[in-house]
Amino acid sequence: MITVFTPAYNRAYILPALYQSLRRQTVKDFEWVVVDDGSSDGTAALFEEWKGEENGFPIVYERQENGGKHRAVNRGVRLARGELFLIVDSDDYLVDNAIETVLKWVDTLEEGKKWGGVAGLKVYPDGKDLGTSFSGKFTDATSLEREKFRITGDKAEVFYTEVLKKFPFPEFDGENFLTESAVWYAIAAEGYKLRWFNEPVIVCEYLSDGLTRNAEGIKKRNPLGYLYYYALCRRVRRGIKNKLAAVYHYYEVASPLGRDKKQICKELRVSRLTLYGAIAAKKLFGKH
Repeated sequence: MITVFTPAYNRAYILPALYQSLRRQTVKDFEWVVVDDGSSDGTAALFEEWKGEENGFPIVYERQENGGKHRAVNRGVRLARGELFLIVDSDDYLVDNAIETVLKWVDTLEEGKKWGGVAGLKVYPDGKDLGTSFSGKFTDATSLEREKFRITGDKAEVFYTEVLKKFPFPEFDGENFLTESAVWYAIAAEGYKLRWFNEPVIVCEYLSDGLTRNAEGIKKRNPLGYLYYYALCRRVRRGIKNKLAAVYHYYEVASPLGRDKKQICKELRVSRLTLYGAIAAKKLFGKH
């Protein structure tokens, strides 16, 4: 039923924690697909060993030249045989009943509605939730409606594989990062809802060499991907504040590339007044 997908890059020292959590799963109706993004630390040897063990689930390991997590996800979706697709980063691991919990909630989805999948909680090792959530057991909403329901921080989204096949990550030459929200928002803009539930699925370990800890440097090295993302946000996110923030962040990335205000307005299809308003709001209120 489920493809557990992991993009890996030089994480041989911590991948065993994820592997052991998969072996502890109370339900083994899943495969583990791993795309090695050009590791040079012995990751391949680990999987050679693990594939020979009695795990109760198949392991698919493939290697690619270093191209970034989003390219690895695209490849993982193509390889996936599961009906559902759960991304678990190499520095994270699953709670022991994660697969069982996901399948339980998928079984509650009513037929005839436009479902993208389900989404549970990510928690720290001490059990504390990442971000905030709504009260109650579950709610149905698109990824663009998260603010409405106080759903903040990283969550454990589990999408139908067929939905992800319709919305691959754009790939820009010379860049190796694109935020997942660029695809999650595109899926939401087409009306696909997730059933968000308040049960833990993934335990997170944010390491010093991880993407989250290196956000600003990643942004500077991947301007085209961020321009794509902010243009998407300007189109699909709701509320004047969010739209102005997207316009400002687009301007912030585009200006060092030599694009003037006229060109930026043309690319975003906004007026000069809107752009100047976004810049003024930043100066008045600080961080958008």
